[in-house]
Amino acid sequence: MDPARQLQTPQISWLGTHAVLFEAPGELSLENQQRIWALADYAQELNAIRGVVPGMNNLMLVFGPQLREGASLFEQLQRQWQRGESKTFSGRVIELDVTYGGEPGPHICDVAEHTGMTIQEIVQRHSEPLYPVYALGSHPGYCYLGNMDPAIATPRRSTPVQSIPGGSVSIGGVQTGVSASPGPSGWNTIGRTDFVFFDAHAEPPVRLQPGDSIRFRVSRVLA
Repeated sequence: MDPARQLQTPQISWLGTHAVLFEAPGELSLENQQRIWALADYAQELNAIRGVVPGMNNLMLVFGPQLREGASLFEQLQRQWQRGESKTFSGRVIELDVTYGGEPGPHICDVAEHTGMTIQEIVQRHSEPLYPVYALGSHPGYCYLGNMDPAIATPRRSTPVQSIPGGSVSIGGVQTGVSASPGPSGWNTIGRTDFVFFDAHAEPPVRLQPGDSIRFRVSRVLA
């Protein structure tokens, strides 16, 4: 690991009176996320910690009344981060058939206009990578993914859409993701898959976990 990168300082801030947010330095990367996963394991063993929630390049820690001094916790987390420990998973690769463009992907033309690419090139670049699941959040079953081609990065929409269907594949900034259920979105929807990410009656109800990966397969491209 680059020593200069390792010595970058994380940001730690309070979330109310019983939680803190640890934010990793640097850009989104699998390397950083693997260090977040390792830090989560470390924090779970601390007596004062009641719960940990890994996020995208960050970690929320919830603690109880036995925590007497927040500064000492901050120092512990900083020291552990600088050790550079990481955690990897032997996750599954899930392939999702996606229909790009048309009614399932109403904003793909906006992405094309922003990037200056053709729709075919956007589809090719979007479907080429293997996307690791960094974290779960936003809504049940939603996967935060890494590894999108930065060439197709597109800013979030100035006016969010009130509701998009579950299975909608979208781009927001440098990230891509799939909505696990219907709901509002400020991202650019470029396609749709029939894969079910969350089923309250299944065991477990969430189909994917951090460490799994998604590969998008082109089913159709609609004009």
